[in-house]
Amino acid sequence: MNEDIASDVLERYSKVAVIGAGVIGASWTAVFLAHGLSVVVNDPRDDVEAVVHDYIRKATPTLKALGLPTQNLTKKLTFEAELDRAVADVDLVQENGPERVEFKQDLWARIEQHVPSHALLLSSSSAKTATEQSLKMKHPSRLLIGHPFNPPHLIPLVEIVPGERTEPRAVADAVAFYKAIGKVPRVLRKEIQGFVANRLQRAIFRECCHLVLEEGFVANRLQRAIFRECCHLVLEGVVTVDELDDIVTSSIGLRWAADGPFRSFHLGGGPGGFVSFFRQFAPGMEAAWKSQAAVTLDAKSQQTIIDQAQASFAATPPEKLEGERDAKQLAILKALASVKASG
Repeated sequence: MNEDIASDVLERYSKVAVIGAGVIGASWTAVFLAHGLSVVVNDPRDDVEAVVHDYIRKATPTLKALGLPTQNLTKKLTFEAELDRAVADVDLVQENGPERVEFKQDLWARIEQHVPSHALLLSSSSAKTATEQSLKMKHPSRLLIGHPFNPPHLIPLVEIVPGERTEPRAVADAVAFYKAIGKVPRVLRKEIQGFVANRLQRAIFRECCHLVLEEGFVANRLQRAIFRECCHLVLEGVVTVDELDDIVTSSIGLRWAADGPFRSFHLGGGPGGFVSFFRQFAPGMEAAWKSQAAVTLDAKSQQTIIDQAQASFAATPPEKLEGERDAKQLAILKALASVKASG
């Protein structure tokens, strides 16, 4: 994004409320502050100020390595325990509350009463759609999903998913905002539980758990598991072939190249590791695994994928695609080797 345009966008959204200061909320706080935004954090926990300041301190070297200013990083950071006051004078809300739909419905209904009408309302939810969350709102036209990946200050992807009553202007505004803070926003064409990248993570993690608990060859089974979900998302019209590839390379591809699924999910649980991860996500994952829709690669389905691939990358000579692939993979291998050598 042009620097002048980015500056204008950030000026428009200069006051941000971060609701919920867990791992995701604290990371959002760090990246917002690094882009010069004023951030008010709302979280009921007694130690919220210490937790957020500690997280920002740990994230500072990464922000600096990304080329972001880190001097006096917390000078525009405030805390407000009362939700009504926290959102009363902001331009944007980034919500990071528990993944309970009733909680989110009540939260947004309350926020709506006190937030300025121009404010952009974004949920970091990894599973609950904007349509679900907005059911108790009178005017949900500015509410949509802005789903990041852990940690948001490092991983580029943000999945933007409008609800049934989200206005197109809000989608465009969300895209502009996330681009202005250096993210890679990708708009999904259709609401679906778990969105795209999390569904892919869930599919491969199911197979990871199976392989640990049972026996079998590994790499091809993992490829098969994730490709099944890739095909499902394309055939359902949630994304196109090239959009899905872009989502993967901007999120879970980076994560798995660095750590692999199990270590990634362990870190995703925060200080509690897998104990916290399973407590929060295991019930939803297990339910989703049991309710997976069948994917049939009949002639019609195959043609859908073939046509999209032909329109996107298949027109490029294979030699060029292979050269680009190998150059990227070599760069990743060299970067990983450098990190290991320095450690």
